[in-house]
Amino acid sequence: MAGTIDMQHMRYLNLFEKMTRVSTIRCFKYNETIFFCVPKSFVSKAIGKNASNIRQLSSILNKKIKVIPYSLENQDIRSFIQSIVDPIFFKDVQVEDNEIILSATTQSKASLIGRNKRRLLEMHQIIKDFFGKEFRIV
Repeated sequence: MAGTIDMQHMRYLNLFEKMTRVSTIRCFKYNETIFFCVPKSFVSKAIGKNASNIRQLSSILNKKIKVIPYSLENQDIRSFIQSIVDPIFFKDVQVEDNEIILSATTQSKASLIGRNKRRLLEMHQIIKDFFGKEFRIV
């Protein structure tokens, strides 16, 4: 479940904590957007009044920023994946022994896979780091 943090992600985490005063140890890139995972009770504090923290962070890093809720205890995999791939919708998520299977329509499947399977590989790495399972789109 524990993935390694490279120096660039460490810089992102330190900057995020300085600006928002919310501590987190989880961040990742997906589709040229940086996602920060914070406890559900601190999401509004991390975003700031009128999204001021996110706008300021986005202008400093010149990247899109999203803050998503994450809890270590009872993580709902469907809502976690939906918050990452939003606004793309999918039909269903099935969790099997060592695999998470995402069902989607043809158009959604193309968007989820991306050009040269870039988004699929990014999502595969995210699922492996967070849940320790394989990822597949059907």
